[in-house]
Order: sequence, then structure tokens, then C-alpha cells
Amino acid sequence: MDEPWLTEDVQKVLRKAHHQAETADALTYVFKLMRQANIKPTELQLVILINHVSEMVDRSITGEQLPAVDPEMFAGVSPVALKIGSQLVDHIGNLAASEKYVVSIHFETALQN
Repeated sequence: MDEPWLTEDVQKVLRKAHHQAETADALTYVFKLMRQANIKPTELQLVILINHVSEMVDRSITGEQLPAVDPEMFAGVSPVALKIGSQLVDHIGNLAASEKYVVSIHFETALQN
């Protein structure tokens, strides 16, 4: 992954992922989406996002599902952040619909930078 966002701290987090190849693939995909949307996360936001994506990949592989969420709780999340969340969930596959809402918070937060 040739990404300027992959600092040493971020790489350390990635190395701890249970499914490194799948997590790296999902991150490459989501970094592309974030770049297209001009979302520029801080390093801390990246570390948190990478942990979350790693957990999403784990759930996809194990079949574990997040509990349902009320979409109204995410009414303040921008369509851009929700779309990226939805695209990431579709890319990873085998995830609950609630995942797109939960992960969209990372993109919304980074949009506020």
C-alpha cells in the first residue's frame, strides 16, 4: 500500500490486525474514497479508523453482527460520510447494515478538520 497516510504509528496498528491482507485491502479502498471526497483525517483519526476497519474485517470473516442501530441517531451525519460508510461495508461484505452508520462517524469527524 503506497499511502502517504501510512505513518509508522498507523503501520504499527495495521501489523496488529488479525487479517492483515484483508484489512490492508479495505484500507486502500477507503483511503481512495476519502481522497476523492477530500477528507483529510488526523493521524489519531487514522489510527482509530484502522482499528475500526480491522474489527469490521474480523466481523465479516467470523460472521459476527453488530446490533441494529436507529438510523435517526445518525441524522446529523452528512450524505458524503454515509456514502463512504456504505461503500466500505459493501466492499468488505458480510456485515450488518448498522456498520455503515457506525463507521460513517469516522468520516464525518474527519470532514470537520
